Amino acid sequence: MARYLTPSKIGLLALVELYTDAIVPTSSTIPILSFVLNQLLPNNLKSQHNDMAALQSLPFLIDLKAFETVLAPHPAASGLPGRSLWDHFLKKIWDIDSLDALHVFFARRPNLLAKSRDELKKDGEMGIPPPSEDMIMLSRTSPFGSFVRRSKVEFERLRFSDALALWTAFTKWRQGSKAYWSRRNGALGRWAGDSVLAQGEEEWGMEATEMLELVVFGGLDLEDTDEGCVSSDDIEKLLEFQVEQMQKIGSRIPTEIKDKFKGILDESIMVPSLSHYLNFLDAWRSGDYPTSFDNLHRYFDYTMQNRDRLFYQYALMNLAVLQADFGCYDEAVAAMLETISTARENKDNPCLNFALNWMYHFGKAHPNIIKGTDSTNMLGIEREGLAFLRIKAKETGMWTLWSSSLLSEAKLGMSNGESVATIFENLLKSSHLIVDKNIKSMMGPQVAMYSALWARLGVTQLSRQYGDVFLSCHARYALFDDTLRLTGRIAHLLAEKGHYDHAMEKLESLDENALRSWKVNQYWLKYRGILRLKRDLHRNDLDGAGQLLSQLLQSNGPDSDSDLSFEINTLHIDYLIRRTDYGRAMARIEHLASSMKEDGDDINLRIKLLTMKALLQDKCGRPQKGFSVAVRAASIAWRARLIPALWGAMAVLANILASLSEFKASAQILNSVLPRALECENCSLNAQLFSFLVNAYMGMAGQAKDSLKRKENLTKCLDFIDRAFNEYSALEDIKGQCEMMAKKATIMRVVGEKVLANDYASAYLALKKESTLVV
Repeated sequence: MARYLTPSKIGLLALVELYTDAIVPTSSTIPILSFVLNQLLPNNLKSQHNDMAALQSLPFLIDLKAFETVLAPHPAASGLPGRSLWDHFLKKIWDIDSLDALHVFFARRPNLLAKSRDELKKDGEMGIPPPSEDMIMLSRTSPFGSFVRRSKVEFERLRFSDALALWTAFTKWRQGSKAYWSRRNGALGRWAGDSVLAQGEEEWGMEATEMLELVVFGGLDLEDTDEGCVSSDDIEKLLEFQVEQMQKIGSRIPTEIKDKFKGILDESIMVPSLSHYLNFLDAWRSGDYPTSFDNLHRYFDYTMQNRDRLFYQYALMNLAVLQADFGCYDEAVAAMLETISTARENKDNPCLNFALNWMYHFGKAHPNIIKGTDSTNMLGIEREGLAFLRIKAKETGMWTLWSSSLLSEAKLGMSNGESVATIFENLLKSSHLIVDKNIKSMMGPQVAMYSALWARLGVTQLSRQYGDVFLSCHARYALFDDTLRLTGRIAHLLAEKGHYDHAMEKLESLDENALRSWKVNQYWLKYRGILRLKRDLHRNDLDGAGQLLSQLLQSNGPDSDSDLSFEINTLHIDYLIRRTDYGRAMARIEHLASSMKEDGDDINLRIKLLTMKALLQDKCGRPQKGFSVAVRAASIAWRARLIPALWGAMAVLANILASLSEFKASAQILNSVLPRALECENCSLNAQLFSFLVNAYMGMAGQAKDSLKRKENLTKCLDFIDRAFNEYSALEDIKGQCEMMAKKATIMRVVGEKVLANDYASAYLALKKESTLVV
């Protein structure tokens, strides 16, 4: 395998010469220069889309077709009319018709470079005329100039066998353009492109010349045209590109790319050390802990053997993140503490700030692990620690960490129920920083925070629109984890409206290759399981729900996502209530509440638990016992401006008032709450509110002394029963539908409509039968 030079680099040199000869017109300069720079400076590919087609094209390994695609549409600025840049390019590469011509080609490369004053003076003394004014001269320090100088040096360092291999590879590489070149320039001879064979045919004869061609070139019509077209430099660039994509997107290498790259790497005698890091990332994403651990050690063993402890902290940092992902939390904390100590010793501020930021987020996710270590006071009080990280990130120019610290402060404010204005202030500061510094990778967390905040404020439509905007515009630049989480949030909002099939389609539409990562795949499977569990519970399929719930609870360990963990626990409580196992349901609520109190979890989750506890008291026939709990939940939700949670707490309060025969007050509360609650687009909350409103008006009808007033209240009951039934129908909640049909049959029997009462009773029995068939 060549060290640097390949046929495609010879093509790039020819293209650079076209540019310096002023053959490229002004209108075509930008696309031509961009094409060359994308090959010389692979970091330019950061701005391109990270889709599968771009990856499969392997942008660093360009063939002749790529040159044709770029050059054919552009006319030449000089030369024969009707000729394109593609024709001029072919003339240059077909003029290299022997190994000697290839040496001459590289020997003339310095002519493209601007000469110094001393060189111009020396050329004048020797009678060499200065370069033409029409010719563009390249600076020696420019990307083009550096490429030209390095190419010449690398060619001069080649042994004869390597130069011959480069020549034969170049001959095969340009062979695909022979048919076109023949049409444009008349019929070409049998040995076009090789003057030695063309001249030798007269002396050696046809048969001997063909034998020599077979010996030298191995046959030009064979399919192995990629042989010799890859250099060690290309492999290193490919490795850097793939590592960057894996770290940036957070997914594994596509199988097609992995196989193609393995075939290229097998041709190399020396295996680059970065390939071990690539294998580490791939094994890590796949969930193969032993292989990832082995490759991580192998990479840092190769890269650090002559560098003392200069990069030791990065090895420890990778090790800590790896161990945390596989559940070895004590070892992860110990490794990260060692990272912090080593980074301080080496004065590596970026590594130190990242490690401190990781320790903060790890402490939030696993407070019990941090309590058992000596790192409890590493960042002091939580808010002071975030302020410290923000200031240090600003001082060292770590814009991503600065933005992350601002978002963490906003999230802390949301969790504690603090001022909404302060939360918006931090979000706006982070947004300004992201736009100002063009930090595309932070758009995922930024949009997720906005979406969560608007959902807590009860503006569900705006919350979903933020998620849709991210998936449409920013997903290609962000980590796949952000895409997965926002897709899951949209699916959750759809499920709350009863659109289970659409929600499942959202999850199924995610990239299959990205879902090959072990951790991502586990999150995706859990979310699908949660959607199916919700549907089974609403359909009263308790046996199927029990099987799903047992699987979800088994995977609901300390390393699981906090939001998913709470969702699974609430569905577990709902399952126990539907099984009428109220004692276990209450014990589960108390256990969750006590664990949240110890860990200082999100205030929104605590309010939901309080509301569930009050509702469970109603299920047990003692709604008054939940009065203080409901009042506390409503008070906290109002102070924290958690609007959907506030409406849920107010619904429970109204139901308690109805149990105390305060039907008018209950109806007033529900009528004032309902218009705002409908904006939350939560069918379960809406159905609950309408159902409680039915109870309130039914009680008012019972207290009414005037028959006209009683009839008016009963009419309103029927109207709200229909609305509640529609909400339950959207959720496919059979139990709620049965309850509404039973209430409607009872009202019809009270007003003397026995025929309608029997019809609704029959509908009730049909729904019960459907529920039995589902089970």
